[in-house]
Amino acid sequence: MEVILKEDIIGLGYKDEIVEVKPGYGRNYLIPTKKAVIASPSARKVLAENLKQRAHKLEKILNDAKELAEKLSKVEPIKIAMKVSATGTIYGSVNNVQIADELKKQGFEIDRKIIVMKDVKEVGAYTATVKLHKEVSVEIPFEVVAEEA
Repeated sequence: MEVILKEDIIGLGYKDEIVEVKPGYGRNYLIPTKKAVIASPSARKVLAENLKQRAHKLEKILNDAKELAEKLSKVEPIKIAMKVSATGTIYGSVNNVQIADELKKQGFEIDRKIIVMKDVKEVGAYTATVKLHKEVSVEIPFEVVAEEA
């Protein structure tokens, strides 16, 4: 079943994109919650007209995302101190919430939902990807270090 997304849905697609979904997911979740509409020929024409009218706005959004990516690429390396066992394993894990908090301390208001990374459970150097736009993403290096006792 093809649907037109009305908002960004992580793991599926971005607003105004035509995506293929399973019929049950579209019929029982996306359409009733007004997150998508069926991609009928008339809906496709309306989408094309809307995109044509909003082309300059979309270009501005893309340029803003590129500008923010440029600033984020120059961010100083993030160090996250965690309590560590004798074997170097972290008590708990480091995830996108900690990365968002550290970026906030450096003056960047980034939603944690657009930060993609695997949960880190050991001391070491890693990277997190911030997806600012469907065409723009930036990698943020971070290091997990042992907390001083």
